[in-house]
Amino acid sequence: MRSWITTATAIIGLSSTLAVAAPAVPRSVNFSPLPLRNGFPNPNQTEVKQIQRQAFGTLPNGAVPSNISAEGLNNLRVIALNELFEVAFFTQLLSNVTHDVHGYTVKDKDSKDLLVKTLTAVQAQEELHALNANGALKHFGADPIQPCRYDFPVSDLDSALTLAGTFTSVVLGTLQDVIQIFAQNGDAPLTTGIASVIGQEGEQEGWYRLLQGKIPSELPFLTASTRDFAVNALNQTFFVPGSCPNLHTIKSKTFEPLTLLDTPKAKTESIRFSFTNSTSVPAKDLRLVYINQQNKPIVKNFKVVKQEEGTVTIEATFPYEENLLNGLTIAVLADAKQSLNSLQNVSDATKFGPALIIVN
Repeated sequence: MRSWITTATAIIGLSSTLAVAAPAVPRSVNFSPLPLRNGFPNPNQTEVKQIQRQAFGTLPNGAVPSNISAEGLNNLRVIALNELFEVAFFTQLLSNVTHDVHGYTVKDKDSKDLLVKTLTAVQAQEELHALNANGALKHFGADPIQPCRYDFPVSDLDSALTLAGTFTSVVLGTLQDVIQIFAQNGDAPLTTGIASVIGQEGEQEGWYRLLQGKIPSELPFLTASTRDFAVNALNQTFFVPGSCPNLHTIKSKTFEPLTLLDTPKAKTESIRFSFTNSTSVPAKDLRLVYINQQNKPIVKNFKVVKQEEGTVTIEATFPYEENLLNGLTIAVLADAKQSLNSLQNVSDATKFGPALIIVN
């Protein structure tokens, strides 16, 4: 049997292989595989045992606190919303790879077998994450979050792995916020389970990065995010409008989208963004803010380079070299009249965003 290094190297070579193997299929619009054949998101006990076997582990069975704060409940809702999305994403990706859908064909048998085995485990592990969050909501007398319908903007394996790496980076940042909010609101007993999930998601992230030909460990200190950034990124990018039955139960600010037009490389350069200013916020009252690693927000002025039919295109410096902006950078346009000296302050002042940037 070949070594894992040899097999991973074979998978990394997919980019050129896929380019000639088959044309890409259209993106999956208005897609939802839920409920699954194993009963998820409402499996019976026999089905839960099946999911656990596929996940190589079990749902936590330790004592659960009898009380939880309102912010703690909101944490659980945000987690469940994201995990349901991830289950749907990996269910479709696993099916595409397993059935050699155009754009997802892996010609090397050992490489395909390892990829299918990994995605099977990841899918089941995400199911357990969702069941754990929704189970906690039920325990505390709250309604579980229900799945949406989804639009996945990918059409081949390379783009799917890149997207998986991007949203997993956001998850790793958001769970930092979740732990802090639990701790600040008297829900400290719930922090250890979330810390274990951060480690598990980090293992996944290293795998997605390796398959993209990147080093597995992204940063020394992973980029922080907030619940509001995560919910808006999901809602703007993946949810079919009006398809989420109880999204309204999640307390979250709503931002207008900010579109990244130029993907920066590992150098200081000018990049462009665009946004539709339906809120009529004067551009002069906004600042571009970059969030990267555990550092203070980087606040930048920008110049408007075009305005056309309500769409504003702006240009600003991406200050890579002085800040080593590797890994995930979250970019937003925030109200310049508010304090922008901390992650939470930036999140509270955001008007447009988040745009997600990955370097290296």
